Formats: sequence, C-alpha cells, structure tokens
Amino acid sequence: MSSLLHPDVAARAADLAREFSAAEPFRHVVIDGFLDPQFCQELIDQFPPFESGDARNESGELAGKSVIPDIARLGGPYRRFDALMRDREFLALMGRITGIADLLYDADYVGGGTHENREGQELDSHVDFNFHPRLGWHRRLNLIVFLNQEWDEDWGGCLELLREPMAEGADARKIVTPKANRAVIFETTESSWHGFRVIRTPAGVTRKSLAVYFYTRARPPAEIVAPHGTFYYQRPLPEHLQPGYTLRESDVAEIRKLFARRDGQIRYLYERELEFSEVMETIRQWSAFRLAMALTWPARALKRALGK
Repeated sequence: MSSLLHPDVAARAADLAREFSAAEPFRHVVIDGFLDPQFCQELIDQFPPFESGDARNESGELAGKSVIPDIARLGGPYRRFDALMRDREFLALMGRITGIADLLYDADYVGGGTHENREGQELDSHVDFNFHPRLGWHRRLNLIVFLNQEWDEDWGGCLELLREPMAEGADARKIVTPKANRAVIFETTESSWHGFRVIRTPAGVTRKSLAVYFYTRARPPAEIVAPHGTFYYQRPLPEHLQPGYTLRESDVAEIRKLFARRDGQIRYLYERELEFSEVMETIRQWSAFRLAMALTWPARALKRALGK
C-alpha cells in the first residue's frame, strides 16, 4: 500500500477522521494528493480510450459517458490500483478515517470503475442504490479519485454534495472541483445527495475519474431501509422561464433535453416495474410459497379481523 497511496494520508488519518465526522452537508472528506504522484500520473497517462468502455445509459441508448467496471483487465497501473482497493491495510485505513469498520471491497465494481464524461454531460442529483445486487451487502462508502490534469470551475462538472436534491448555499452544498489526484470519500446513506452540473469543456477535454464503492455485511438497524436502486431527482425547468419571456433557441434545446431525460427515466422505471412484476409472479408460482401462504392464512385473517 505504501508505494501507491501518498504517505501523508495514513499520517493524517486522525485529522481526516475529524474532518469526515464534522463535514456538511453529510459525512465526507476531500483529500488532495491521495495517491503517490507518479502512480497517479501513470493512471492519467494510461486512462482507457472512451470507445473501449460501455457508453450506453440505463435505457440502452448511446450517451456521452463511458464506463469500464473491470479495471483490472486494463493492466498496468489499473491492476495495481485494484490491488490497493482490496488491500486489508488500505481497507482498515478507510475504516479509521470514516469510523465504519469491516469494510468490504467489491470485486464486481458495480456502478464503479473508470468514468469518462464528454462535453454536454451532467449527472442529476441522486442517492445511490443501498445493497449490492449480487451479494446483498450494505453499501457504505463512495470513493472517487479524479484524473483530470486541469479543470476550470467555469467548465461545470464539479461534484456537488447536497443536503437536498436542489440545495443551494454554502451550508447545504459542497462543491468539489475534479482536479487530478483529489479524492472524495463520502458515506452512502438515504440523504447523501450528489451529482454534477452540465460539462462545458474545451474541445478534446473530458471529465475522468475512478469510482470505487465499499460495503459491510451489517449496518446500524436505524439506517436500514428496503433495498432500492439509484434515486434520481430530475432537474426542474430553469427559473428564468416565466410568463412573457421569449424563448431563445438555447432555451428550446434545454427544454427538449430535460423532457427527453424525464421521459427516459419514466420508461426506465416502467421497465424496472415490469421486471419486478415478473419476478414476483415467478415467486408466487413456487410450491413452497403457496404452502407458506396456506399455513399462515389463519394468522393473517386474525390480524385483519383485529385491525377492524
């Protein structure tokens, strides 16, 4: 671990833990110089081409975001980064900084890996899925390492940590510029809203990062809710669209984009509901399920009667 992670991170663990615990709008910490500088430069130099990743969105349509979950297959520095993420000493250090013990590495990199966003892309405010879809673990932490040699805040694309989906103000919104070798670690909860605004970069400049999510087998009971996917908050129409205002060409393009995204999200939720219905119908056909329903019928009938 020592050759890949900047030594200051471990040396400052106690201070970083205090920053994490006291941070607003929810628990997080921003760490500059997270990786060894030479190692970070190797990750930047060997970042995979956009075309080599999955550039389709949740609706299966081609989009401006490319993702590679299986970073170990990229070889070289990415295989070493993957080894760091699973290293027991590193996981213990993340536990000391965040106060979350027994963190688990996700070999599947569900939702994670290399992320590259082109000009025009944005990420609506959202809270993440809360259980690992295959293993059933509780999702607890997000780690994002930025790999952009330069970034101007005027380009947009800055990570926003929000108290509420559309929060404004210094006490309700933390803005993190995605500069190279800057890491953000934040707790994954039902109120850890985050996203970024539309990217407006010069030609050839994209937003690059590495995203890793950590889990635990257990979680404080008060924090547990039913399993769910990622919840997105669709951005509303711009405030300047008021009665009497004359639409410009850019306004029409923005309105069309927002409605297309909202339609896409509705279609995605509809398809997910159909899949859920199919799963439930399969379960209802199981003989064990029908037997359980028959055996518990008296108790359920009594509960309904007492409820009346």
